[in-house]
Order: sequence, then structure tokens, then C-alpha cells
Amino acid sequence: MTTQDNLWLRKIAEDPGHSRWYIQRFRDMAARGADLAGEARLIDAMVPRGARVLDVGCGTGRVGGHLAAAGHHVVGVDLDPELIAAARADQPGPTWLVGDLSELDLPSAGIPARFDVIVCAGNVMTFVAPSSRQEILRRFRAHLAERGRVAIGFGAGRGYTHDEFLTDAAAAGLTPELLLSTWDLRPFTPGADFLVALLTGAA
Repeated sequence: MTTQDNLWLRKIAEDPGHSRWYIQRFRDMAARGADLAGEARLIDAMVPRGARVLDVGCGTGRVGGHLAAAGHHVVGVDLDPELIAAARADQPGPTWLVGDLSELDLPSAGIPARFDVIVCAGNVMTFVAPSSRQEILRRFRAHLAERGRVAIGFGAGRGYTHDEFLTDAAAAGLTPELLLSTWDLRPFTPGADFLVALLTGAA
């Protein structure tokens, strides 16, 4: 994968201060009391207390940090070392790792693969290299517990249609269980400008 393939790496190449801006943006929002836990509330409702949660494309750790505070066992992975450093500083408790989602292999890092839920928020799937999307979804499937679910959310108009995503998910062995248009449980409708897909690895 080249820098030009991954939108996040491209942004950093064009503006070396982009990650620091992003980190400060969310720190400022938190300081103002903004609600940054909407995605985490949905994930928390999906699993029993003490669940194993994998936060992929975790960024500064806002989702995984909230879930850890709620009593879950959280591992977070992100490509950007600056964002992981911020997650470790701002959200102590979870295990935060630098890693490429297309090469996700947590057992090789000594972390058991089976997670009750994998959350991928923040438009992550629209930032990754298009050629890596199916492989990333396959990696998610490989890290799921037997009855685990994947929750992926991203907006329309970002170069990856919702239909293309669902086709890629099916090719990766993931089956839609519920499609929503928001993280606060509004039903998905044709033409919706956002998708939250809850997927299982069931055949």
C-alpha cells in the first residue's frame, strides 16, 4: 500500500500537522462537554458487561475509552502512531496498538482473536485503500467470537457506496443483521446519507 492509496496517510503527507490538529479537535470538543460517546452507547447495549471489544481505526480512543470505562475489555488499533499516543495519554486502560487493518493479526501479538464485538466508527472504511477493503473485512471476520458482531458506520458521498460495502462484506463472510442510518437506532432507508451496519459472521 502506498501513501496515495490510503486517504489518511495522504492527508498526513500533504499536511504533517494533520494528526495533531485532529487530536486537538477532539480534546477541545471533550473540554466543551460535547457528546462523543454516541457510538459507544450502541456498542455497550449490544454486549454483556465485561465483553471483549475491538475498536478498529480507533483514532484517539474516544469510543474504546468510553467502553472500557463502562467495564469492557478493549483493544484498539490504528495506523497513525500519533493518534495511538494520544489514546494512551487520554484514555488509559485499554490496550492501544499501532497497526494496519489490512494486516490485522492480534494472535501474533499475543492477544486472543475472538471478540464479542468489533466497532469501526468515524468513517474509517472510507479512509482505507480501496484495494484493501475486502481484506480488512475478512480480518474483522477472523477476529470475531462465534456469536460476535461487527458494527461499521460511515457516510455516503465518500467514494464508497453503501451497496459496494455490503457486497464487500458478503465476500468477506459477513452477513447484515441490522442496517441503521444513525448510531441512535434510526432505520436505514434507501438514499440515507449514513449507514451503521451490524454484521455477523454467521453463514
